[in-house]
Amino acid sequence: MPEPRERKSKITASRKLLLKSLMLAKAKEEWEQEIVDKQSEKERYLSERITPLHTSGLSLSQLQDLCRELHEKVEIVDEERYDIEAKCNHNTREIKDLKLKVLDLRGKFKRPPLRRVRVSADAMLRALLGSKHKVSMDLRANLKSVKKEDTEKERPVEVGDWRKNVEAMSGMEGRKKMFDAAKSPTGQ
Repeated sequence: MPEPRERKSKITASRKLLLKSLMLAKAKEEWEQEIVDKQSEKERYLSERITPLHTSGLSLSQLQDLCRELHEKVEIVDEERYDIEAKCNHNTREIKDLKLKVLDLRGKFKRPPLRRVRVSADAMLRALLGSKHKVSMDLRANLKSVKKEDTEKERPVEVGDWRKNVEAMSGMEGRKKMFDAAKSPTGQ
């Protein structure tokens, strides 16, 4: 049975690069054409909806009537915008609720980000038990206390001339004495 060989690409790297650059150029052309189409559609829509104003040669009462008409149109458009915005907000809330229901049905809950809260043991018991909590829980009281006097009795402190001590401990023999002194209390 022959060994499986690495499958070689039928297209060379330079050909791949050429095709990629051609695809990008075509995509760029289509994108630019789409932008032009959107702009022309916007202009066409606005030309249909908005008629040019002819205010020259109008009397004061005609101008006031024109302003009233424009104001009514603005109110209508504003009402439509408000209604659409309310529908959009309602739909957004409904989508959010449905997403939560889907998560509940799946059994996977999105966990909220937790933050660290420093609470004493007393405050924790008060929160859990409410007003029933009377006992103060002092965790430090249960710790074993070590008296300073006991530790001082165990180690006798020698007070002497420090110069003699430095001279005795200097050099290699001093280090050997320190090493032997450190060994002897544990060996006994």
